[in-house]
Amino acid sequence: MQIDLRTVTIKPLRHTFDNIARRIGADKPASRYQEGTLDMQQEANYHYRPTWDPDHLIYDRARTALKMADWYSFKDPRQFYYGAYTLARAKQQDTAEANFDFVENRGLAATLPEPIRDTVLKLLIPLRHVAWGANMNNASVCAYGYGTAFSQPCIYQAMDQLGIAQYLTRVGLLLGDVDVLDAAKQAWMEDDTWQGLRRYVEDTMVLKDPVELFVAQNVALDGLLYPLVYETIIDDVLSAQGGTPVAMLTQFMTDWYAETRKWIDATMKTAAAESEDNKALVVQWVGQWRDRAAAALLPVARIALGERADELTGEVVQQFNARMAKAGVPV
Repeated sequence: MQIDLRTVTIKPLRHTFDNIARRIGADKPASRYQEGTLDMQQEANYHYRPTWDPDHLIYDRARTALKMADWYSFKDPRQFYYGAYTLARAKQQDTAEANFDFVENRGLAATLPEPIRDTVLKLLIPLRHVAWGANMNNASVCAYGYGTAFSQPCIYQAMDQLGIAQYLTRVGLLLGDVDVLDAAKQAWMEDDTWQGLRRYVEDTMVLKDPVELFVAQNVALDGLLYPLVYETIIDDVLSAQGGTPVAMLTQFMTDWYAETRKWIDATMKTAAAESEDNKALVVQWVGQWRDRAAAALLPVARIALGERADELTGEVVQQFNARMAKAGVPV
């Protein structure tokens, strides 16, 4: 008996869904990201307006002062849809778990100089409250923002911030005990060092405009906090003083910020390039929230940097300004 195997090419009648084909062309195959993003938000057949906000539809362009001809102009350079996002984070979590195991199993936490350990606990552990606020803010942007291309990455950002809060909690438990978490909460609630940042977080949690909230949280606050705390203080200053194990424990935050910055910059560039009115509005928002974030972070930076806090915070602000200028938002 002989079996002949032949290759048969079957030409598909269509490459993708009609709504995607209208945007990219009928003859072009669509990526998973495009099929999971473009025109996914409901546009019609609402049963009623929200009883808690009868002036707006459930998904309403009027919730923000920013105006876009097409809200699907926004693109995520990471091409994240749910599948790609979870796969990427799973790999990063494996790395983070390996780092925690390495530090714990080899007793590296015990090798930290006592002043470095105290500084890390005072600086990092209260930041889990900031990360929790970022989780809430990004969930709000996703809930009230318009267009899946803009809102979808924000729910991923929200879950990332929840993970960061959990990692910071683990750092506290590894370097100390449960009392460390209680002390950090008390500092967050009562210590003058943290009240500017606490007020910033609480003020952003009541912002109604989802795009302004995106700017206040993801652009301004995270754009200064992560380079200042994780890149400057942890990776540079404290590592040179014997704090390398802490840099290992916070590697996720450093890598995560480098990745998410690409999406944030692309979003800002698209928003500012849409019109002069948009550009003026975005420049105003970024400048306003940048100044507030820098002022709120300065006392926090002094925990680890002392007299150098003003100088290094200023350098981070200059780097932030250069980054925004490159994205078309001169501030």
